[in-house]
Amino acid sequence: MGGIACTWMRGGTSKGAFFLAADLPSDLRERDDLLLRVMGSPDPRQIDGIGGAHPLTSKVAVIGPSDDPRADVDYLFLQVAVDQALVSSAQNCGNILAGVGPFAVEHGLVPADSERTSVRIRMVNSDGFATATFPTPGGQVDHAGSCEIAGVPGAAAPISIAFSGTAGSTCGTLLPTGRVVDTVDGVDVTCIDNGMPTVLIAAADLGATGHENPADLEADTDLADRLAHIRSQAGKLMGLGDVSTTTVPKMTLVAAPLGDGTLDTRTFIPVRCHTSIGVLGALTVGTAVRIPGSVADRLSRHRDDGVVRIEHPTGYFDVDIDLTYTGDAGVDIRRAAVIRTARTLFDGTVYPRPAGPHTEDNS
Repeated sequence: MGGIACTWMRGGTSKGAFFLAADLPSDLRERDDLLLRVMGSPDPRQIDGIGGAHPLTSKVAVIGPSDDPRADVDYLFLQVAVDQALVSSAQNCGNILAGVGPFAVEHGLVPADSERTSVRIRMVNSDGFATATFPTPGGQVDHAGSCEIAGVPGAAAPISIAFSGTAGSTCGTLLPTGRVVDTVDGVDVTCIDNGMPTVLIAAADLGATGHENPADLEADTDLADRLAHIRSQAGKLMGLGDVSTTTVPKMTLVAAPLGDGTLDTRTFIPVRCHTSIGVLGALTVGTAVRIPGSVADRLSRHRDDGVVRIEHPTGYFDVDIDLTYTGDAGVDIRRAAVIRTARTLFDGTVYPRPAGPHTEDNS
C-alpha cells in the first residue's frame, strides 16, 4: 500500500508514531498488521521500519474526535513489540499522552486559545480522563521552553497533565487485592493500579539494592526468574489472570532514596528494565507512597513540599498526589498530576514494509 500520514513525536521519555484514527484501518487485525510493518516488527533491530529497537521507542498513539461529552479527543495507546508480532492495547502510556494535546491542536481536532490551551483527553485503554494544558501563544503550539525533565536532554515547554478516573484503570479498583500488602512467594508486595497495574517489592527482599543500573539488573537471570514467578502469582491476585503474554502488571523494585527524593525505583516493563519510569507508573508508585504501611511507604522519605519525588536510573520524576486513606483499603484520591514535555520530531508520510511473510535476517 502507499504511505500514511504520520507524526513522530517525543512524549516525555518515550517516542512514538501518532496517527489520526481516520487514517488507519477500522479492522483491528488489519490495523495491527499495518503497525507492525510501519515499526519494522518483529525484528530485534526493527531495521525495516521506524521503531527504535526498544519498547520505549516502539509506541503508537491513535487520536480522533471523542463522542464523550467529557473529552475533546480520544487517545488509544498501542505498544508494538520489537521482536514479536504483537500489538497490545492492554495499558496506557502517560509519556506518549504528553504529546496528545499538542498533536490534537496541530492537526485541527481542537482549536487553540491565544495563550494557553487545555485539551480534555479520554484514554481509551482504561476509559480514564486527563486534561493537558500547554502554551499556544498567538494560537500556535509552542514546543520551546525552559522545563527540564530527567532523561531528556535540553528543555521544552511544560505540559501540565491532570488525571481523573485512573484509579483501578485496568484492575477495577486501586488496591485490587483489597489489601495494602500481600505476601507472594515469601516476600511482601503492594499491588496497586492508579493508571498502571504495578507490583511493588522492596529490592532488598530480592537480594538487590534497588540502585543498580538497568543493564546489570537485566543480566541477573536469577532475579528475572524470581520476578517472573512473583508476577505470575500477583497477576492472578490482581484479577488479571494469566499475564505471561501481557505487558501488565509492571514490576517495580523500591529502595530508600539516594538523593533528595522520596523513593528510589527500578521498573521492569515487564522484562526490560526501564531507564527511567513511565508517567502512569510514577503516578501509581507515588500513590502507594501516600498509603500508610505500603511497601513504598515503608522505604520512603517524605518531603516537606508535599511532592513525591521518585528517583529512577536517569534522574527523578515529580508527581503531585493528594489522597485520604481511611483504612480497610479505603482510599480517596483528590489530586493526581504531573508535568511533562513533548516535541514534534517529524511530520509527514510513513511507508510500511510491504505485506507478506516476514523473513528475519540477523546477519
